[in-house]
Amino acid sequence: MTIHADALRMTQADRLAALEPVLEQLRERREEFQTQRYVSRDFIDALKPAGVYRASTPARFGGDPLHPADFLDIVERISRVDGSTGWVASFGSALVYLAALPLETQAELYAEGPDVVFAGGLFPVQPAAPTDNGFLVNGRWKFASGCMGADILGVGLPGDAASDNKPRTALLRPESAEIIQEWDVSGMRGTGSFDIVVRDVEVLREWTFIRGGASTVDEPLYRYPAIAYAAQVLAIVGAGVARAALDFAESQGSGATGVTGAPKLGDRAYFRTGFAGATAALESARSWFYDVTKGAWETVLAGDPVSDAQNARLRLASSNLASVSAKVVNDVSHITGTGSIYTRHPLHRLGADAFVPQQHAFLGPSMLDAAGSVLLGSAPTVPGFR
Repeated sequence: MTIHADALRMTQADRLAALEPVLEQLRERREEFQTQRYVSRDFIDALKPAGVYRASTPARFGGDPLHPADFLDIVERISRVDGSTGWVASFGSALVYLAALPLETQAELYAEGPDVVFAGGLFPVQPAAPTDNGFLVNGRWKFASGCMGADILGVGLPGDAASDNKPRTALLRPESAEIIQEWDVSGMRGTGSFDIVVRDVEVLREWTFIRGGASTVDEPLYRYPAIAYAAQVLAIVGAGVARAALDFAESQGSGATGVTGAPKLGDRAYFRTGFAGATAALESARSWFYDVTKGAWETVLAGDPVSDAQNARLRLASSNLASVSAKVVNDVSHITGTGSIYTRHPLHRLGADAFVPQQHAFLGPSMLDAAGSVLLGSAPTVPGFR
């Protein structure tokens, strides 16, 4: 089934205009999400008019697949208001994985429209007994960010001979699973990264896919490196959080004198130089991050495969941005004084949120080793790098 939906396509200016009132609503509701530990379903629905949840739906099924840089820009703007909501919105990119499903399965998936919300609890991979038609799924999976508002859930299964031993993801509807609200964290507290429990559910083979497997959809976005994109959308959340910290520092710089009677922050040399250094660090990391994104996209549009070196730079720029973003928030906290030790202080939450992306397996220090190995002409040192 092919759907022609040109009338549904928007310019980036249209998307950002649609996003603005949603961001105003987010400023009012972020404490609600923090307290309940997840982003409410009605707010996830409010993100749909800005194109967040059709940004990786194939055009043939009514989607509006975005230039990766445009989607990353949207996630960064959301994260500047609330990191947890930005993290949940970032999975609007995750339908690139589902493009590895058979076309008939995708037609069924998008039968009610292109705005499909996917959440995955992919680890730890759990064994599933094969059946005549697919797999009998049982187990418990962690880190299913955004699962409270998802239309479709994914859980990780081990590979087999048919998948070249690469792990599979099995898709099922939320009513076939139980969500366990176990998420006791300080950073990204509102992401609802709960556990998924499945008991004796048969998932048809055509509703499974190899994560990062070849796409059955011949459109540009599905030739962009899927695993690298998954790392990018998380790294840019950290950048949005870091930008919020710089916004806070700027507002404080012209504020009143401190409780000790010392000059206001903006009149102190260490504050000015610290603020300038943090700004330069973030802008430099962002600039390279978006530069390599646009370069890889131009390669895709030219009909060429993204090279191993380009993929390594995408991964390296993502890890670098996550690390720099966390440092920027820490540096801002350092120059603004003791206030951030209080749990209700804005920088306290921003620091906890910025810490999370750099800890993710896709963005941690092992990625630097793998990227360095590839850029020096050797194989990557971690699985799933490409």
